Order: sequence, then structure tokens, then C-alpha cells
Amino acid sequence: MSIVVAFLFLELLAIATINISFCNGSSYQLGCIESERQALLRFKQDLIDPSNRLASWTADDGDCCTWSGVVCDNSTGHVLELNLGNDFSTEPEPSDILVAEREAFNKSKLTGNINPSLLNLKHLISLDLSCNDSKGVQIPKFFGSMRNLRYLNLSEGGFQGRIPHELGNLSNLEYLDLSQVRYLIIGECYGDLHVENLQWLSGLSLLKHLDLTTVDLSKASDWLQVINTLPSLVVLNLIGCQLHHFPPQTFTNLSSLAILHLSKNNFEGPIPDGLQNLTSIRHLYLNFNSFNSSLPDWWYKLSRLEKLYLTFNRLQGTIDVLGNLTSIKELELSNNRFEGGIPVSLGRLCNLRSFSISEVELNQELSEVLDIFSGCVSDVLEHLDLSGSRLFGHLTNQLGQFKNLNTLLLPHNSISGPIPSALGKLGCLQRLDLSYNMFNGTVSEIHFSNLKRLLQFGASGNSLTLKFSPQWVPPFKLQNLSLSSVPLGPQFPSWLRKLKHLTYLDVTNSSIFDSVPRYFFKFPFKFVYLDLSHNHIYGQIPNLTELIQLEFLDLSSNNFSGPLPLIPLNLYVLDLSNNALSGSVFPFLCYEMNASKSLMKILILRKNLLYGKLPNCWMNLPYLTVLNLNENKFTGNIPVSFGSLSSLQYLHLRKNHLFGTMPMPLKNCTKIVALDLGENAFVGKVPAWFGESFPQMVILNLRSNKFEGLLPRELCHLALLQILDIADNNFHGIVPGCINNFSAITNSSGESAYLRYGRTRDLFQGYVEDALLVNKGQMVQYNTILDWVRIIDLSKNNFSGEIPVEVTNLVALQALNLSHNYFTGRIPENIGIMRSLESIDLSGNQLSGEIPQSISNLTFLSHLNFSNNKLIGKIPLSTQIQGFDASFFTGNDLCGPPLPKNCSVVVTTSNFDDGEDGNVHEVDWFFVSMAFGFMLGFWAVISPLLVSSRWRFMYYNFLDSLWIKFCSIVRRCCGLVSV
Repeated sequence: MSIVVAFLFLELLAIATINISFCNGSSYQLGCIESERQALLRFKQDLIDPSNRLASWTADDGDCCTWSGVVCDNSTGHVLELNLGNDFSTEPEPSDILVAEREAFNKSKLTGNINPSLLNLKHLISLDLSCNDSKGVQIPKFFGSMRNLRYLNLSEGGFQGRIPHELGNLSNLEYLDLSQVRYLIIGECYGDLHVENLQWLSGLSLLKHLDLTTVDLSKASDWLQVINTLPSLVVLNLIGCQLHHFPPQTFTNLSSLAILHLSKNNFEGPIPDGLQNLTSIRHLYLNFNSFNSSLPDWWYKLSRLEKLYLTFNRLQGTIDVLGNLTSIKELELSNNRFEGGIPVSLGRLCNLRSFSISEVELNQELSEVLDIFSGCVSDVLEHLDLSGSRLFGHLTNQLGQFKNLNTLLLPHNSISGPIPSALGKLGCLQRLDLSYNMFNGTVSEIHFSNLKRLLQFGASGNSLTLKFSPQWVPPFKLQNLSLSSVPLGPQFPSWLRKLKHLTYLDVTNSSIFDSVPRYFFKFPFKFVYLDLSHNHIYGQIPNLTELIQLEFLDLSSNNFSGPLPLIPLNLYVLDLSNNALSGSVFPFLCYEMNASKSLMKILILRKNLLYGKLPNCWMNLPYLTVLNLNENKFTGNIPVSFGSLSSLQYLHLRKNHLFGTMPMPLKNCTKIVALDLGENAFVGKVPAWFGESFPQMVILNLRSNKFEGLLPRELCHLALLQILDIADNNFHGIVPGCINNFSAITNSSGESAYLRYGRTRDLFQGYVEDALLVNKGQMVQYNTILDWVRIIDLSKNNFSGEIPVEVTNLVALQALNLSHNYFTGRIPENIGIMRSLESIDLSGNQLSGEIPQSISNLTFLSHLNFSNNKLIGKIPLSTQIQGFDASFFTGNDLCGPPLPKNCSVVVTTSNFDDGEDGNVHEVDWFFVSMAFGFMLGFWAVISPLLVSSRWRFMYYNFLDSLWIKFCSIVRRCCGLVSV
């Protein structure tokens, strides 16, 4: 009976369910809603999915709730969440992961259009499209119609343009992330998001998390006023938003704010007092601004503050007031102008786990610092960074008190003496850097006896001796070892072979006379970074193709010989310069022409014995940014495939045997910053497209070739040009006056942003651009100071006409060489306004007239040559000019120091009839001869009177008789008048 009743109950329940289903018109059958499934398919159709992340999104699969990234309501089947953010929550920093992983990250980005079909997902509460690539389109306005959204993450999506104010309609929104990345590892940066104002944010009263990192808010003067209308806000990130002014309003309604990130803006002046009202604040980031006051005394009011970042400002005074931050755990004060050292008051910060004050002039003894922290701080301190802080004295056994220390950074100080054995007691230590101090003595097993967690050790630039027994087994799994300039040789030390977990090794300049160990390139070693440069290592470089993790390899300045090695495709930086490598580069570049493209960005092979033609397979290096083949024996033309190097910025081919005309494919390399083709045999004219195709060019060196023809006026379009060296060619004609368009030389704004590697500077891993230039009569290699160098060298050509007066507008120019041409006319009168000039060479021309007096204003002048021209007159007086050798003025008609010829005879000039060349200082010989005749006649009369008394007597008698006759005539005339 009970079974029958149960059966009837289930049957009635089924009928009721069917009736309800029909009444509601629902097609729900334990899967997603069909209309929403179709909306998702239309959304997918407009996307490009290179890594096939949406493979599960197929028309054959009827249940979209099982698709990747889709989350549905278990009871209704409606799509609630769409999680299509890339695998990494944020794009990783270059040092965090391998190049191959960064490349995989970029390839997994979804691109294409965002279809409005998303509006059919009526119940969507969470949308995550972060870390994809929208290719620079605007954020879709229709997002503002998705009223149920509580979570919207468009971070690092490559969006561009104005943020649509329609987003202010999302009144249920609790989380909004519109932060955008500033650079891409491989690819292009598509610009930035910006706003006119932030009034649209006022409608998001439920907002708890707001991230506008790198959004341009420079026009949003109302930013703080609007932020005060968001009472629920807990996290506010305004990093790099180009904010420059704190409005007078204070933080009044933000009682819930726990994290405030205002770093990398342009704030100046004092730290705003309004911050003291944020009594719930736990993390405060004000780093990378221009705050320049002393620290305020209200920090004690922020009783919950755990993290305070003030790095990279211009703050001054003492830091005593920070001793009241009793809850502080992380205190970052590096790169400021604090004084007075670390105060005793910081010893009260018993919760302090991380303390950084690098690049601050503490001028303090290290033992004093350790004493201050030896109390309660030593029990909890985990991270201590005192890099570059002018510490001195010894590192003593006090160090053993810091049992929880995992990071100790002391590089670039003046700490001396031996390394204490107490170092071996720091069982938690993971990172230790003692580089570039004055440590001496021996480092042995006792220093590492208990350092089982040690991952990084640096002692570069010290006079240490590393001594380990052959049987020593390291207790740690060291990954990073830096011993540059520490004597390890003559052989590679045997204990290196036991560090099988090394991924980073730097033993440059370590007095090693040995062949490279073969085990370096075999399992289990998995080097990512290997620098063996500036030693005396010999032999051939082995095949490297199995080192698939290797990103950075520097074997420069050794004695390697033989052919170039085969390299792995993931190698990112390769420097084999200054060795004795020989042979062709064809196998090196072209051995796998059909394989995957190499990720290499920096290739430096200069100063070897490589020869033959450059192969035509440069398309294998599509990401190449730096190519340096200087000082080899390459021949032939520049190959056509150079045109495929669209990422190329620095191209150096100097001092080879290359010839031919300027190749047209080079026109495609529009990102070139530095081009050096000097000391080859190139011929022909410099094409006009040179000045149009390279808008970022800073250095152009065509020295010592066979180029000819006129200098194209289009070169004047190179506004960023700082160095122009076309000396020792066959150029002719006039120098165009438009050279004053070189705006990088017409102002003295300092270093070049482009020689600082632009937005991708961090990816160069120590690469320093260099240039070999003639300055002050000598060949000079510039590298670290190249950013500030500004030189124009047109010497040893056939230029004619006058020196364009516009050259004097180049007020930041440091060296001007126009020697050995056919320039005529005068030296520009206002040359003295070029106050930055240190060297000027006008020798071997046909310049005439006087040296302008304004040249005396060139107070930095240390080299000058005006010899072998047609200059006349007196050399202007100044401390610099009279200090030059007389040979720099010979071959002219000049006088005055430093020449032996004096200028005692006053030579007048005439402005009459200045002649065809406009020379207004030509000598008028008529007046010169008249003056000479007068002087000759005067002394012809006076000299006998001075010598002979008889002549004087006769002369006086003559004058007396002449006077008597004169008086007689006067009397007669007067008598006639009276009658």
C-alpha cells in the first residue's frame, strides 16, 4: 500500500512540475538558457583566440554552463559570471618569469571585437576580460547597460580613448578595475585611457574597490571631491594617473578606506595633512612622486598603518617621527634626502618586518644601526635593505641576533673587514648581497653552515678569497650567484659544479684562465642568466641548443675562437663581442629557417674575425632590437631581409668591408634610434626617405664612406637627432639652414629619453648603447654618458657656401666640426650664444673676416681650431682662447695672443664698397699711405734739429726772420684799412 501511495505522489509531483514548466514557458532542462548560449556563441565569433582558450565553446555542446570561463546559477541556469581574464592576474615583470612564458602569455590573449550580444546575459553579475588585447579600441558604451554587474575587470586590456561615462549607470557595482599596462613584452603599446572628469563615478555608491592605474586623470581636477562621495570604498589605486595637485578638500567620508595607492604621480610640496583623517588606513603608498618637505608629525594618528611606502621622493629632514608608527610592518624610505641617520626611536617598532632605506646618505656606522634594531625589532625583522647608504665600519657578530632575517642587502657601501662567522647562524636567510664594499679575508664553509634556505648570494667587487674543501657539500640550493671582480681563477672553482640549482651566475672579471666547463651546458644545470665576460676563457663555444631556459648569455671579452655556436630559440640577449670567433654567420642565423622564430632582442658580435656576406635570413629574428656587428670583416651589401627587422632600434655595422648603396628595405625599420654605418665603402646619395622613415633617430653615423651628393633637406625632419657624423665622405653643396629643426640640440633638456631605451628599458638587462665619435681631435668611445652627448661633424667633405647662421640656434651642441671643406664668408657673429660648445673646429676652409668677439662667451670651450683660413684682425681676448696653442690660429692674417704677432699698429677699416663677398673689413691703403707719409715728413724735419746745434741755430734764425716779415705785412694791411 505504501509503495502505491509513494508512486502516486511522485507521479503527481511530475505532473505539477510539467504544468509549472508549461505555464512559465521555460525550456530549462538542467542546462544553460538557450538565448544566453546563442549570445555567447555570437560573442565568440567576433573574437580571435590564438591559443584556442575557448575550444569548449561549440555549437554542438548545448550546456554553456560547462564552457571554460562560464559560471551559471545552479537553480536557474542563467549565466552569472564570465571569467575570460588571461592566465596571469597581472602581466608579469620581465624578471619574474622566463621569456618563453612571457611570449606564451601574449599569445594567449583574446583579441577582436566585443559583441553587444553580452547584453542578452541579463543576470550577469561578474565580467572579467582582463589581460587580453582589444587593439586600442574604446571601452564599449553598452557595458553601462549591464545593470546587474557587481564586478567589472577590464584591466590591462589594451583599451584606448575616453572612458565612457555610461559606466556610471552600474549602480550595483562593487569592484571596478580599469587599470592599463604601460608596455607590452612583445607587440605595441596602444596608448592610454583618459577622462575629462570623474563625475560619472558618483553613481557608484556601493563601490568598494576602484583601480584606475595609468588612466590619465590630469584633467580631472575634481578627483578628490568625487572620491569623497564613495563611502564604501576600501581599496583605491590611482597609480601613475598624472595627478599633480592635491585639492584643498580632505578625505572626509572615506572612513572605510584601508588601501590607498597614489604612487608614480606628480605630486609636489608637503605630504597633504588631509591624509591624517584616514584613520582606517592600513596600506599607504606615496612613492615615486616629488614630495619635498620634511615628514609631518601626525603619523601617530594612523594607528592601524601597517605599510608605508615613501620611496623615490625628495623628502628631507629626520625620520624620528616615524618611531610612533607602532603597528607598522613595512617601512620603505629609499631614495630620499633624509639626514641624521637611523634614529633610536625606530627601535620601538616591534612589528617591523621590512625596512628599506637604500640610496639615503645615512653616514652611519653599521654596528650602530644593528644596535638600534637589536631589541624587539631583531626578533621580527625579515627584510633589511641598506644599499648605497654610506655605511661604514665592520659587519660584526651582532648580525647573529636577527634570527628571522630572510633578506639582507648591503651593497654599494664602505663596509670593511672580514665577513663574520655569525652569518652562518641566520637559518632563515634567503637573499644576501654584500657586493661593492671593502670586505676582505676568507669566506669558507663556516659562513654558510646553517644557511639551508639561501637562494641568492652576491659579493661582487670585494677582495675576498673563497675557500671550500673539495668534499664540501653546500647545504643550500643556491639559484643566484654574483661574484663579479672576485678572484676565482685561474681555473673555474670545483665547488661551482655542486651548485646544480643555479639559474643566475655572474663571474665577470674573475681572473679565470680556463676553458668553459662542459657541465654548464648539460643537465641538471638550467641557466637562465650566464655572464662569464672579461676573463681569459679560451676554446670553442659548444652547441647551446639544448639550453632551452637560457635567456641571457654574455661571453664577451674573452679568448674564444672557432665558429659561432648554435643557439636556443628562447635566447634573449647574446653578447660574444671582443673574442677571436671566425667564419660565416650563415649557420648561426639560418640553420632552422623553417623553425619557430627566435625571441632574441639583443645580438652583439662586434670585434671578432667574422667574415663573408651577411646572410639573407634576418626574418628569423623578428623581435631583434639591438644588432651590433662592428669591427669584423663582413663584405657585400646589406641584405634585403634587414627590412623585416621592424623592431630594430640600434644598428651598428661600423668598420667592416660592406659596400653598395643605402638599401631600400631599411626604410621599413622605422623604430631606429641609432644607425652606425661608419668606416665601410658605401656609395651613392643619402636618400630623402632617411629623414622621413626614422622619426625616433638620435644617432646617425655615416663617417668614412664614399657617400656623395647634396645633404637632403629631409634630414631636418630628424627632430630628435643629437649626434650627426657624416665626416670623410664626398658630400657637397650648402648645409641646409633647417638644421635648427634638430630640437634635441636647440634645447638643453638633458638626457635623451630614446637612448634610455624608451618604454622597454627594463627588458635590456644591462645593455648600454655606445658610440665611437671624434671629439676634440680624438676618437672617443661613449657609453654611459651617451645620453647627454650632442655632436655635429661634417668635416672632410666638399661643402661650400657660408656657414648657415641657423647653426647658432643649436645652443645645446657640445662639439661642432666643419673642418676641411670649402666654407666661405664670415664665422656667424652670434656664435657666442652656443654656450654649451666645448669643441669647435673650422680649420682648412676659406673663411674670412674677423673672429667674432662673442666667441669669448664660450666658457666651456676646451678645443678650438681656426687654422688655414683667411681670417684677419685681432684674436678676441678670453681665458679659454688665449690658452690654446698658436698652431690653431696659423695660416691666417691674425694677431694677438696666443700668436707672437702683436696688434700694436691700429688698423682702421672702411665700410665703403664691401665687395662681392660682403667683406666690410677690407684695409683702405690710401689712408694707410697718407698716415705713413705724414710720419715720414715729420721726422725728416725734427730729427736734424735734435741731433745738430748748428741746424737748430739756423732754424731759429729762419723762424725769426719769417716772423718779422709776417708782422710787417700785417702793419701794412692795417694801415690800408684805416685809410
